[in-house]
Amino acid sequence: MGKKIIEVRQVRKDYHIGEVVVHALRGINLVIEEGEFVAIMGASGSGKSTMLNILGCLDTPTSGEYYLDGTSVAAMNRNQLALLRNRKIGFVFQAYNLLPRTTALENVELPLMYNASLRSKERKNMAIAALEAVGLADRMDHMPSQLSGGQQQRVAIARALVNNPILILADEATGNLDTRTSFEIMALFQDLNRQGKTIVFVTHEPDIANFTSRRVVFRDGLIRNEEKAASVVDAREALKGLPVLNNNDLL
Repeated sequence: MGKKIIEVRQVRKDYHIGEVVVHALRGINLVIEEGEFVAIMGASGSGKSTMLNILGCLDTPTSGEYYLDGTSVAAMNRNQLALLRNRKIGFVFQAYNLLPRTTALENVELPLMYNASLRSKERKNMAIAALEAVGLADRMDHMPSQLSGGQQQRVAIARALVNNPILILADEATGNLDTRTSFEIMALFQDLNRQGKTIVFVTHEPDIANFTSRRVVFRDGLIRNEEKAASVVDAREALKGLPVLNNNDLL
């Protein structure tokens, strides 16, 4: 057994909508070890987004235990959760969530603003390094409106990486992209995983899940199926069979 980055024990989550109680999660047990690349799958309403919110410390379970990197999350207050998110988790969302009037470099710097121990030059250098890591060294001064969808998602990934988190959580991160650009983004995630990053990737697309090494399928608030991939599709190899649509998004 490797080091446990995520350990979830009997986690339940209930939502009260008027007099109705919705059981979003019904007793989840899940362990994700350091260096894994895991796809969380399931239809709308299966509980996968609720699970991601709990893993990302954006929400707390109704009952059960959640340990992130060995630290119990359940008893933390809002400020403690915010600090944990900032220092240990990188988020990548479907809609990129970039500030529109801010350059790529400034968008990537944003999570570092909450770390008072960093000086301005340190923040800038860390942001530059993160953009270089995702292949956008020549787009640092561009606004989001000047970037393609694939490039905007790369900026979002650089922002997720800039604090050197122990965990990257991606929520339908290819959902707004065409097939070729989606595969390019998955090739980038595979590169990060090979470098040792632990990644949890929520998707409803089987062809995207094929690029991960383990799949966890949710249905009706429960884990219905869990399996390690017999073989992982190499995203760069998969790209070779697709037409080039946009030269700006080439790897």
